[in-house]
Amino acid sequence: MDEAAIKPYLADAPPTIVKLEIGAHFDGLTDREKLYAHHLSRASHYGTRIILRSVSLESETIYDIILALYDSCKGDWKELQSSSGVSDGDFKAFVEYAAQFMGNLGNYKSFGDSKFVPRLFPESLEKLVAVCPKAKELYQGIKSDDGGIFANTKKSSLMHFGYPDRGLISAYYPDSPDITEEEISYISHFMGDKKLLPENTRLKKLKSGDFELLIASAVLNPPADVRDAGELAEWQLDGKLQGKRLTLVYGDHQEEMAKIALSMKKAAQYAADDLQKTMMEAYAKSFSTGSMAAFLDSQKSWVKDLGPKVESNIGFIESDRDPAGVRSEWEGWVAMVNQERTRAFKALVDSASKMIPKLPWSKDFEKDKFLAPDFTSLEVLTFATSGLPAGINLPNFESIRAVIGFKNVSLGNVLSAKAPNQPIPFIHADDVEAYRKLSDSAFEVQVGIHELLGHGSGKVLQETSPGVLNFDKNNPPTNPLTNKPVQSYYLPGQTYSSVFGNLSSSYEECRAESCAMDLGCDYEILQIFGFGNGQEDLHGTAGDVLWTMYLSMARAGVVALEFWDPKSGKWGQNHMRARYAILQVFLEAGEDFTTLSHSADDLSDLVIRVDRSKILSVGRPAVSRFLQKLHIYKCTADVKAANELYNKYTSVNGFWAEKVRPTVMAKKMPRKVFVQANTVEKDGKVQLKEYEATPEGMIRSFAERDV
Repeated sequence: MDEAAIKPYLADAPPTIVKLEIGAHFDGLTDREKLYAHHLSRASHYGTRIILRSVSLESETIYDIILALYDSCKGDWKELQSSSGVSDGDFKAFVEYAAQFMGNLGNYKSFGDSKFVPRLFPESLEKLVAVCPKAKELYQGIKSDDGGIFANTKKSSLMHFGYPDRGLISAYYPDSPDITEEEISYISHFMGDKKLLPENTRLKKLKSGDFELLIASAVLNPPADVRDAGELAEWQLDGKLQGKRLTLVYGDHQEEMAKIALSMKKAAQYAADDLQKTMMEAYAKSFSTGSMAAFLDSQKSWVKDLGPKVESNIGFIESDRDPAGVRSEWEGWVAMVNQERTRAFKALVDSASKMIPKLPWSKDFEKDKFLAPDFTSLEVLTFATSGLPAGINLPNFESIRAVIGFKNVSLGNVLSAKAPNQPIPFIHADDVEAYRKLSDSAFEVQVGIHELLGHGSGKVLQETSPGVLNFDKNNPPTNPLTNKPVQSYYLPGQTYSSVFGNLSSSYEECRAESCAMDLGCDYEILQIFGFGNGQEDLHGTAGDVLWTMYLSMARAGVVALEFWDPKSGKWGQNHMRARYAILQVFLEAGEDFTTLSHSADDLSDLVIRVDRSKILSVGRPAVSRFLQKLHIYKCTADVKAANELYNKYTSVNGFWAEKVRPTVMAKKMPRKVFVQANTVEKDGKVQLKEYEATPEGMIRSFAERDV
């Protein structure tokens, strides 16, 4: 890779660092609630190293180098610089890199899954670590002529996540450079047949060609009666893997899982009621033994735990970063309820049974009964993750969602955190003021619909057990796309994720975002959020919010090209791939509903505009047609048609690849990273410690977190 090729991978200079404000909401808790929150926070953060190991081979070592340098100078970075003799520019570059690294919990961007590297030469980094024996020793372990903390110049594909046999990197398959996509898929299906869930596993291919399934647990040899596989721990494989073995190996991330399980037991001592205590005990059992069945029990209790003062969810949750889309990254979050903002979300929940039938499918493709979830606006105390979302819809297990329900949360202090006066590329000068004024409000509406009515809608047609279907086989639903009876459905043991594989996450995000664009046009929903009187008024406040929501989605579709890699032709971020697809739907709608304009040949003045007068007549119908296809293909397990549709709308070529993307890369803005507070227990009381929104504050918060 030459200098120009490396440029897109350089760390942000400076990174956009914002503070996650939580003091006032934490102070509103009782002493008992603070202790409950504290132990949940510790459990979440103890998973930090698990996240690092799921990113790259070198991430945990880089983390330890940063902490060792901090400890060596006791946080006095100027002293460290003076001792090392590193220039001001190089030292600033390292500290900014370190802050971005901590904010992403690894050296690959949480939003985009591409590597980022420090803006200094290896010689400068070696001078810096030389003043600290521990850092120097650690650096020797990852020092490389190519790669490591720096760019992979000889094999640039390693700068991106993906299947190892495609030349990409995935730490979910450790020490397995020759494991193939086909082998991974085979074992995923094998596990499905054995009813073993993969979320808390990694898969390792041995030199013999056999496989080890690494299961995260505190206990190395759990008793058979608490194992999901019972007494079985090894299988002979068949088919294309005939003669090979799959062995279960417990104790992955053993030290961290033990600390997490203990913290959950401590949290149980301060639970508000028996339901919370049962939930904590199920969590502790799962993290101790590696049982996903116990984890499902924790999630069943979590869904039933309505309106707690302290809300939390912890475990191996989202599978976006696994190329196969089945193994999940550790995350843990703890938050306080914002009662004022929650009122709007509860009103949205109350309206759901009225709003869902407005979506473009019949009741045959919808749950028999909408199980009204808890929907709260939360202020986040702790979120141990590679990247903070704006909203959450959990659990991801359809077996729980269909029977017990789910929860939605909007993360208020994540939504509101921003750096002042950031430029907004691709918005026309005439639109900037209105866009800046209403973009937060529009996004809150979008997130609310996306999480509740997007992820919360739909029914997968399935043979739940041999011969038992969740629809009438003799009178099957009519597919609205063909006007014929449905021809496909999910078989016993299959899930949406297992059938749709690495397509599943982005496809579902696109479906949820499309629901937001469709139902966001409903003025009754806009009224729920405090905009307008429920009547159509394109030029009133409600119309302004609706227009801003559509313009924001269109702009996001342009910006999304930052996360598409022209060399591999691969999308690195699921939400952005979804938004690019929706932009293409807007443009395909025609009638100048959405337009791109520029006067410069290099597109340096490119802007995108949405004609508000055509949102209801042109934009919404186009989205509705697209959404119907997304939904029906998902419900009927028609992954072939889904792939064809989604690849059509997310392919990048010609004008978009050669003209628009270079402009997007030239104008890209650093993504926010969040400085989070710590909690400290002393004499039975919990104190909150907050930090400055600076690179130094970010590093200090992790050093004092001691995980």
